[in-house]
Amino acid sequence: MVIKVYMKVYETSYGLLVSICDKEVFGKEFREGEVVLKVSEPFYGGDEVPIETALEYLRNASIANIVGKNIVNAAIEAGLIHKDAVLTVKGVPHAQLVRIEYG
Repeated sequence: MVIKVYMKVYETSYGLLVSICDKEVFGKEFREGEVVLKVSEPFYGGDEVPIETALEYLRNASIANIVGKNIVNAAIEAGLIHKDAVLTVKGVPHAQLVRIEYG
């Protein structure tokens, strides 16, 4: 079975910004105390792609926001995100990636 996620890609002056979320969390909002995780359609609502395609974009991203168990776990397994860098809000994992290049 091919797992698909929603992915939106932005070209910025800092490089590639990628927002990716699992289909199950798309368009939802999660609250825990004062923390609000909003998986909004405007920000995450791009194309529906296989998770392997999303991981390829993550490998090339300068900035990324990822939400959901499938994509966060896949990013951890691929060595793109450290498990200790994951924030969980109401059981939904969220991670951000920032790649800084000097030179």
